[in-house]
Amino acid sequence: MRLKGKAAIITGVSLPGQAGFALAQAFAREGADLVISARSEERVKARAQELRDSGVPMVLPVAADLTTEEGAKTLIDEALGAYERIDILVNLAGGLTKYGPSHELSLLDWQSELNNNLLTTFLCTRAVWQTMSTQGAGKILNFSRAGGVESSGAMMAAYNSAKAGVDALTRTFAKEGQELGIYVNAIGPGLLITQSNLDSMKPSDEDLKTKWVTLEALAEAAIFLVSSASDGVNGVTLPVVGSKRG
Repeated sequence: MRLKGKAAIITGVSLPGQAGFALAQAFAREGADLVISARSEERVKARAQELRDSGVPMVLPVAADLTTEEGAKTLIDEALGAYERIDILVNLAGGLTKYGPSHELSLLDWQSELNNNLLTTFLCTRAVWQTMSTQGAGKILNFSRAGGVESSGAMMAAYNSAKAGVDALTRTFAKEGQELGIYVNAIGPGLLITQSNLDSMKPSDEDLKTKWVTLEALAEAAIFLVSSASDGVNGVTLPVVGSKRG
């Protein structure tokens, strides 16, 4: 098992059929001791119970608002209280919620999208940094877009700006962590086959086979980047894009 004995935090684990829960399931299969986080206490506790019901022995749910310093600190403190170390942090919290003409984007919507995607990544990384530095080891995985800012589409000004910021944070923390044994990388996923994406975008069968990314493919890329297999890989944004499947 590739993550056996590793204490791993995954943020953004809120709903079934979504990327966060899929990563939690995959990490658990690889032997990780889990901490999962979401803003909703009801949802994160429900996901933890589903994991326990499937045979996962070690999973701690933490409800926290990760757009606040207090929320990020609570997450790290509770993880340390449970496992006494943190080997992996996956900054997945966020997502696209503000879609529309850029000139009509309100200041409140702009701030909300940047807070949910960029500020959460910064605050959680900053909160775990001293722990990983003291350990002399750690893996941090952020979530960007496939192709980074080059792939930015219309109608998503705040989201695109937030993810460009995540790319910059990834490279900056990677440079600062390279002498400390801390590796910081990112995944740039294409269209993910999540329940919410299927419901909202209704792709054709052909598009699903050629353009969309399975949660299994996403999980494999994530496991590589947080396991010892990727030692020496630092400051990289790895595109995970669709390809022809039989």
